[in-house]
Amino acid sequence: MVTSITVKDFMATNLVIFNPDMDIMEAIRLLTEKRISGAPVVDQLGNLVGMLSEKDCLKIALEAGYHGEWGGRVDEYMSPEIETVDADTSILDVANYFIKGKFRRYPVMQENRLVGQISRRDVLRALQTLM
Repeated sequence: MVTSITVKDFMATNLVIFNPDMDIMEAIRLLTEKRISGAPVVDQLGNLVGMLSEKDCLKIALEAGYHGEWGGRVDEYMSPEIETVDADTSILDVANYFIKGKFRRYPVMQENRLVGQISRRDVLRALQTLM
């Protein structure tokens, strides 16, 4: 049954993770090299402190165009407002979040720790298994 399928069944667990002090150009290199559209940002203690997306990184091009400077740190560009989902959340609930929300991915938490990430594509993959 669809409602019994949860986020933990289809989330990505082998994540690219950034730290806030990381050079933004290195983060962009990793995003493009790994062909991903965004990744979580965690501090030294492993706490989720933000998300860095391709959209966030596009701000660099605009700033360089206006100010002639490239670069900076991840924490200067990341989105600190984070919406997360629990690993035990129903895949249908997450599908609804994607329909109503603006995000393309959600960090997945279990007992206040980052354990994965779920994307729109992961939800579609989950639904495909039901056919």
